[in-house]
Amino acid sequence: MSKIEIACFNPESARIAFENGADRIELCDELSEGGTTPDFETVKQLREKINIPMFVMIRPRGGDFTYLEAEFEKMKSDLIQLKSLHVDGFVFGILNENEEVNIEQNKELVELAKPYPCTFHRAFDRARNLEDSLEKVIECGFKTILTSGQKSNVSEGKENLKKLVELSDGRIEILVGGGLRSTNIEEIREFTKAEYFHSSAITDGGAFANAEEVLALKNT
Repeated sequence: MSKIEIACFNPESARIAFENGADRIELCDELSEGGTTPDFETVKQLREKINIPMFVMIRPRGGDFTYLEAEFEKMKSDLIQLKSLHVDGFVFGILNENEEVNIEQNKELVELAKPYPCTFHRAFDRARNLEDSLEKVIECGFKTILTSGQKSNVSEGKENLKKLVELSDGRIEILVGGGLRSTNIEEIREFTKAEYFHSSAITDGGAFANAEEVLALKNT
């Protein structure tokens, strides 16, 4: 049985994930953009109903992961505001113009988030140089990297995912996600030796997590 985080883009998905055995929720908005910062009131209401760990996305817009100063300031203010709700962690990732991990800005957000842990999201899959990026993310103080192995999905990236698990050597959690489903989780787990997995559990092209898929991910 694997540890499962479900990416939830609306309150209904969060409820489904919670009721069907997810270990953690990544809460965000705007599925079409790949996830952005959710609304404060939405997070507040869910925090009152859901008692499994809930990590919140800090991302001001879709698109790339290099932000203007005003966007970075918004990320900081959103994080501080959401921190007051006693969520369990934050999810973000910032690259510089050369598509390298932006150590200075990421470190600043990680510091702001304390004592809550932070996940470096799939901006990692856009970053240059697998090994160098891993070391930079660790240096910034993140506890987890969400990645498909710098490929478009976990099946294509499984060699890199295995390498990341080996290179990380317990210094940071490798959270495997990107095209992960109950149909391929067993193969990916066996090959990579990863322990934590991430999926939206959306199976029908809709907007909501599928309860049966959450259960299958958890129990496969």
